[in-house]
Amino acid sequence: MKFPEQKIDYASVYLEDTDKALPGKINLSTRYAYFKTIAKGGKCLIQSCKDLHLSRVICYKTLLAEFADDPIEQQRFLREARVSAMLQHPNTVPTYELGRNNKGHYYFTMKLVHGYTLREVLDYRERYDLNQLIDVVIQVAHALEYAHSHGVVHRDIKPENILIGPFGEVLLLDWGLAKVWKTDDSDAPLSNNQKDTNSSDLNITRQGKLQGTVLHMSPEQIAKDPNIDNRTDIYSLGTIIYEILCGKTTANGNTIDQIINEIKNNEPALPSSLVSVNVPPLLEKTTMNCLKKNPDERIQTANELRRLLQEYSI
Repeated sequence: MKFPEQKIDYASVYLEDTDKALPGKINLSTRYAYFKTIAKGGKCLIQSCKDLHLSRVICYKTLLAEFADDPIEQQRFLREARVSAMLQHPNTVPTYELGRNNKGHYYFTMKLVHGYTLREVLDYRERYDLNQLIDVVIQVAHALEYAHSHGVVHRDIKPENILIGPFGEVLLLDWGLAKVWKTDDSDAPLSNNQKDTNSSDLNITRQGKLQGTVLHMSPEQIAKDPNIDNRTDIYSLGTIIYEILCGKTTANGNTIDQIINEIKNNEPALPSSLVSVNVPPLLEKTTMNCLKKNPDERIQTANELRRLLQEYSI
């Protein structure tokens, strides 16, 4: 897999950094310095900073000030940090530390990975070989296979949450909407008092009753099925493969309500009917089997999906 090289200033490793002594008295409030904003989302701020103890640049994530004291957002933030930390897999981002800053607000630190999101890549999909893009999906399927085996459903699979690094890394990001179960197998979903809207932004993560990104949500996720399981991630990954094959989304509309109606009631057209180039039959069949409305008719596991995709890529 070869994607365009990026102009990144990689920090060299020097003896002066590796061998300098730690302070005699550790002050945790001064461990991180030289903050630079990487991204500012709907609820969180992501920065790079220098870990002065380990002499490395890392990623530092916090809630935005207006959400830092919101108990629901705090719970979601904690879940994201701990799920990310507990899922130790080559296709997930290593989490280093969870703590509180000098204002008492939560933060957690992660590996800083430079790269492109799959959304950025798909915006220029004609530049890439199909095998390259399918290899990205295979690695995401590896991450899901691992997460599902540990009882975690991601629930927000989308191109924006897949990062492709300059050294071949493929990382599944953002576990803030992950579904996990209690030890008695019951589920305690995060509540939210905000209402759904008829927003025309079809690529936002819904902060109301629907949890997920509308264009990539499964029918059962839209229906808020309390028994939702790992097969919702299979559907969402199917929507990404569909876009890889034909450059179009599985549902169309100008509002969220129109998109929801499409997902619930209409079958997407075969990718081969939308493009003039050849669409491999095995990939098309696999994709459409991911997109079945009924979860029981869908490809059932990430392992099964990965094997089918690998069969194509051999």
